[in-house]
This record gives sequence, structure tokens and C-alpha cells, in this order.
Amino acid sequence: MAAEYDATEFVDTDFQAHQSPQKTASALAGAMQRAPTREEVDLKVAEAQQKLADLKRAQDELERERSALEELRRRQAEFQNGRQEMIQHLTRGLGLLEESEFNARRDAEQMAKALADLREALTKVQAVHEETWTKDNFAIELTRALTAIENARMEWNSARLKFPVLEGAVQGRPGEAGADASTSSPLLATRSFGELCKLGLALTWPLAVVATLALGVLLAVLLRR
Repeated sequence: MAAEYDATEFVDTDFQAHQSPQKTASALAGAMQRAPTREEVDLKVAEAQQKLADLKRAQDELERERSALEELRRRQAEFQNGRQEMIQHLTRGLGLLEESEFNARRDAEQMAKALADLREALTKVQAVHEETWTKDNFAIELTRALTAIENARMEWNSARLKFPVLEGAVQGRPGEAGADASTSSPLLATRSFGELCKLGLALTWPLAVVATLALGVLLAVLLRR
């Protein structure tokens, strides 16, 4: 029985492999030399538009990233400047308040001591009852009372020097010349210069008339001599 016919037995595969790259190169060269079709141009335009859109998206993303970084830099600079500013303010404020607190505590301690001394002096002065004095102890009790009053006056003057608020109690006492001057000064302060001149003339014209009459009488007596 004869063998079956195989067409591949008469094909030179080495020759075909040698000829295939040449054909492929020839086909590519032909494709490059020929004019592009409209479909190919449309495809390239679509690809270019897609690339532009991708670049636009990338640009927008970079712009957003740049804005976010600039905002972050601004906030970081604000934080650093604000921290430095507040450190300076708080440090200075703490120093001032500590000094003020120390002075206030010292003044409070001095005021508490002054209050105790004034209360003690007041108690001693109020404890003097002259109606209980007798003829025998009058001199001794009077000396003790004067001593208590003198000590109280020393405490009072010392407190007045330390605490200016006590000056108001002295100036506010009735019957003093300073109080009279303070009550009358506003009335004079509201007057004009002309009104003050009229007021002075109204107060002094009786004296001027008396002086003129006295001078006339004196001249008349001198002329008669």
C-alpha cells in the first residue's frame, strides 16, 4: 500500500523563514509611503485629544496640589509666627503679673498689719473713760490717756503715709478750710473775668466809699489848721 501524500514534504522552511522578514519590511515600507486614510487621521486626532485631556487633568491636579502646598506653607508660617508672638506676650505677661502679684501681696500684708495696729489703737483710745477717774488717780490716768492718744496719732500718720486712700478721710472732715475752699472753688471757676471784676467791685465798693470819706475828712481838718 502506497504512503499518503504530505504537501509539507516539498516546502523549504528555511527559505520561507529567510524570505519572511524581507516581505515584512517591504510591507512596512509600503505602508509608510502611502497616504494615511481618513480613519487613521481621525484616530490620531482622537489620540491627540485624549493626550491633551490627560495633560489637562494632570495640570489641574498639579495646580490643586500646588494650592494645597501653598496653603499648608501659609498655615505653617502662621503657626510659627503666632507661637513666637504668644511666647513673647505670655512670658512678658507672666513677668508683669508675678511682679504685680508680689507687690499686691506685700501691700496686702502691710495693709493687714496696719489694720491690726489701727484697731488696737482704736480699742485703746475707746477704752479711756474719764468719768471713772478720781482725784487721786487723775494725773496718772490723764498721762495714760495722752500716751494712748499719741500712740494712736503715730499709727494714724504712719498709715496715712503708706496708704494714700486714707487722705480722703482727712480731706472729707467737716469744718476744715480745705473743704470750704473745695466747695467754693467751683462757683468761682464757672465765673468769667468780667463777672469776677463786678463781683470784686461789689464786695469792695463800701470800703472804697468809707476810705474816700475818711480821706475827705482828713483833708478838711488839715485845711482848717
